[in-house]
Amino acid sequence: MKIALVGALAAGFVGLVAVQPAAASSSAQFGVQDDAWIMYGPGTLDQRLDTLDQLGVEIVRFTLRWDQVAATKPANERDPSDPAYVWGAYGATLDGLHARRIPVVVTLWAAPRWANGGRGPNVLPSAGFGNFAYAAAKRFPWVRLWTIWNEPNTHMFASPVSPKLYTQRLLNPAYVLLHRANRANRVAGGVTSPRRTPSGMSPVDFMQGMRRYHARLDAYAQNPYPSSPRETPFSTPCSWCTTLTMAKLPEIRAQVTALFGSKPLWLTEYGYQTNPPDRMLGVSPALQARYMGQAALRVWEQRGVAMLIHFLVRDEPSLGGWQSGLFTTHGVAKPAERAFALPFVERSRRGTRVVLWGQVRPGSDHRRYRLERWTGRGWASVGATRSTDAHGTFRRVVRAAHGNRFRVRSLSPAVVSPLLTID
Repeated sequence: MKIALVGALAAGFVGLVAVQPAAASSSAQFGVQDDAWIMYGPGTLDQRLDTLDQLGVEIVRFTLRWDQVAATKPANERDPSDPAYVWGAYGATLDGLHARRIPVVVTLWAAPRWANGGRGPNVLPSAGFGNFAYAAAKRFPWVRLWTIWNEPNTHMFASPVSPKLYTQRLLNPAYVLLHRANRANRVAGGVTSPRRTPSGMSPVDFMQGMRRYHARLDAYAQNPYPSSPRETPFSTPCSWCTTLTMAKLPEIRAQVTALFGSKPLWLTEYGYQTNPPDRMLGVSPALQARYMGQAALRVWEQRGVAMLIHFLVRDEPSLGGWQSGLFTTHGVAKPAERAFALPFVERSRRGTRVVLWGQVRPGSDHRRYRLERWTGRGWASVGATRSTDAHGTFRRVVRAAHGNRFRVRSLSPAVVSPLLTID
């Protein structure tokens, strides 16, 4: 489920101090999902992959639809070369990502009519899903990360909504056969929506049901979309609600630990829609960019989170779709495009002591960057050019006042973050 991230320094400005981060999830991967854009968007696949490289995308979530790959039943369901399997654009996309060395987390979803009595793709199959998972793992042996189904606690994606059937027909068979295909495979279950829909279940009730029916998993996946445009990555106006959103990330972590132990937590869909064009559910483009940085910090601070996936790369053309992209439908970059490449936020302020946090995602290992401040006449470097840690993260302490403005400049490649104004 998706809802649309949004002067001079005080006297006695003190030199900046570089501080090594002590984050609990310092190695978390930050990526994107946009199946339609990556398969069929403007330009060539190579050009779209160039865009991912320029953004510093560390991982891509991609949906492999069983119903479209196997519209007719294969004679040998575990053989990826069976003539009934037509990998088509799915295969070309995954092959292209592999050639660029971009890691992928593959979501297996959508039952073919031959597997569920001739019904829609959300209707759970009676059997065969594990065999498809095995064939997919053999066709794409470099894929190591898998999620089973999408938002099975909602009727839109799963019918019936049943943690018992989800576990017994989908998750556990896929877990066994994905591990049989390659012992290095890691399988996440759940992939739950953050809230209960009228025809669905709350994510907490659903994961409790998974535990009751002995779910087998290596990680738990959650889609922690905000409950409303008024919610931030750190605060929610609905603290009493049974939602599991980014603002409740410690609660999500606690629930997963209580039910499944210290399994990694994968945050597999997240984003804010923008206004314009969505005047009901959107936030301003500047706020979308700001929330993107805050969400990255939230993940960095939370122990046990392995990934955060932003949805989408490009806005969908219909207002009935999703406008949470880094680019508009016309391909114009929003501030979030730079915020994804260079998330940069105010972590804390006590008096004039301000802690700034950010990441430089394009590149690898220790990345060179420069912190800059607005002097009233132009941008000036603050201290010397520095390097991030090996994961691209930096933390700086400055003396600053309310309203002072900063930005970060990556040196290679040359990227500038959105403006940060001290609260």
